Amino acid sequence: MKFTVSQSSLADAIATVQKGIATSSTLPILAGVLIRATDGVLEFQTSNYTTSIRHRIAAHVEEPGATVIPCKMLSNLIKTLPDAAVAFETVERQIAITCQKSHVRLNTLDPVDFPEFPAYAIEASVELPMNVLAEMTSRVWRVTSTDKARPILGGVHMTVENNTLRLVATDSFRLAVCDTQVETSSLEGSFEINIPADAMNDALSIMRDEPSILVGATDTQVVFEAGNTCYVSRRLEGTYPNYKQLIPTSCVTSVKIDVESFNAALKRVAVIASNNPAVKIEIDTEAGTLSLSSISGDQDLAQETIDVEAEGESGTIAFNYHYIFGCLNVLNREKEITLELKSYQAPGVFKSYDKINYLYLVMPVRI
Repeated sequence: MKFTVSQSSLADAIATVQKGIATSSTLPILAGVLIRATDGVLEFQTSNYTTSIRHRIAAHVEEPGATVIPCKMLSNLIKTLPDAAVAFETVERQIAITCQKSHVRLNTLDPVDFPEFPAYAIEASVELPMNVLAEMTSRVWRVTSTDKARPILGGVHMTVENNTLRLVATDSFRLAVCDTQVETSSLEGSFEINIPADAMNDALSIMRDEPSILVGATDTQVVFEAGNTCYVSRRLEGTYPNYKQLIPTSCVTSVKIDVESFNAALKRVAVIASNNPAVKIEIDTEAGTLSLSSISGDQDLAQETIDVEAEGESGTIAFNYHYIFGCLNVLNREKEITLELKSYQAPGVFKSYDKINYLYLVMPVRI
């Protein structure tokens, strides 16, 4: 095998597939990247048996062939090379890499031992704008659970119906729902799938520069395709919980809150709440104020009051401040959010309305 490729294209290709390598496997082959050279094309593949990534770039290929190179070592090396042509040539069980005055030889692995890229026949798919899907995913994927006993909660529930794209995630303590209107001429009927949260986030991050992305489903896999990149992961089997029954249809208190002021006040109160994550929120609808307070195990006290627009009943409720930051961090570009309470013993529902609508439900804690 012998080929020449630009350093920048090579670096981008390695970065694209690197998320597919196995980080803790005892099999050295799974820590490698398969490079296959054909007529004018280099194909890069990584696999950890759960996820497989394939990416293609153009190159000057003199002799076709395939080899497997330790991915992390190759990545670290390529980053240090100048932005110039990089020549590769296999020499027995090694590969010689030359770039200007730099000459390196790396040991290689047998490509015969590398896992085959998954064969798939997409049963249903939808093509979506990359920027929209990436933004929505960033708002929900961290809300998923790591509980191995309920693997379905480790995924993002995605539905597309009547040109409405919706993403849902929950860890049973909080629930995030995102929806927006999209043009989906590629879809006939409806589309529904449970996608592992990390796989979805990784796929979108490595394809983020593409204008659109195809999300496809087989009986056991979820497939992401965009440009010259394909990402295949196992899909989550099972029925997603009926989250709609958790969302209140009415409220006794509604509070419009300035995001910047709320976030700053909560940060100060959270300093005291580090050992006790419960932060008490007192709403005075007549005065138009929202007060935050926390008490540490050593009886340290912090209190903050901000002005709000409030309607309905006054009262007090408490939340885990980590969960509230989970909402505020993904809405940091929003000016205002609304907090709705069905009662002061029921979950709080934070809402934001824009091109992307966002709902974040949080279970209260006892005070």
